[in-house]
Amino acid sequence: MTTHSFTLIVEGVDIHDPDVFDALYEAGCDDALIGTTVGIPVMDFSRKAASLYEAISSAIADAESVDGLRVARIADLDLVSMSEIAARIGRSRECVRLWVNGKRGPGGFPAPLNNPHDRYRFWRWSDVEGWLRGVLGGEPWSSQDHLRAAINAALELRHHFRQLDPQDRPDLRPLAGPALGG
Repeated sequence: MTTHSFTLIVEGVDIHDPDVFDALYEAGCDDALIGTTVGIPVMDFSRKAASLYEAISSAIADAESVDGLRVARIADLDLVSMSEIAARIGRSRECVRLWVNGKRGPGGFPAPLNNPHDRYRFWRWSDVEGWLRGVLGGEPWSSQDHLRAAINAALELRHHFRQLDPQDRPDLRPLAGPALGG
């Protein structure tokens, strides 16, 4: 068994309520530090499991067994701006801007996650890192980054599906392709 460290952002209950705290402990979250960071309720886990997926999915199930608590997402360092990309790789922001705009490098820089017309754009670090490794060389990026992104996408989908009327929920498996059996 390996110890996996990750942070879950949670919502729906006051995690400082002693009854909630006790319920989380009883639910199996005794391997988590529970608190708030800049007003955001978080659970910092150090969970032993055979895989990262097993650690994260069991932590989500344990936490959500407490009435009213929902896991919103896994906190990660995955969203980056051009400035953050430049800082992480030790290059200038202008260098990154030229890559983004296809004016330097081989082209094909990953698309931003938000509207490309927005003044401030954000990318998924694992996508940028993979592109950079192709351009600058290096070891392949971590599949754990992609796993965290996939789990966050599933949590995001779950959040939005809750907002839809049950008869308006489309079957999204065909859009996901073979990954989800569509």
